[in-house]
Amino acid sequence: MEEHEVTPGTEEFEKMVFKLSEEMNDNAIETLAYNGNKLEEIQEGIYAMPAYVDDNFNLFFIVSRLIKNDWIIAFAEATIENENEVSDLSDPIPTGQGLNMLGTHSPDDANQLLKYFETLADANRGEWRLIQ
Repeated sequence: MEEHEVTPGTEEFEKMVFKLSEEMNDNAIETLAYNGNKLEEIQEGIYAMPAYVDDNFNLFFIVSRLIKNDWIIAFAEATIENENEVSDLSDPIPTGQGLNMLGTHSPDDANQLLKYFETLADANRGEWRLIQ
């Protein structure tokens, strides 16, 4: 298998997704918790959790089977009404593209999220993949 060293912030990074190494289950929900939030199943086989929320930009983790039978962590932009009601999620955004988008809004939060993914990769919970 080819290793891709892709730098966040680059155009090539936009084509990267984070593939989980196991199926979604209760254990994975615990393992993937971020910033005190846990994934919630929003429809069958699709899980969501806030990644970054502010007045002008909201990014949510989306975990689903996007490619073949692989579970992927992607992102979606969220529309939030009444301060805490998610009224709309965009189509899934590749993991790298979402991180690059966040980097333009909050580089510190993008770096924190990148560390989250590195921790998952180091624990063999998933790996970065280039979308073909």
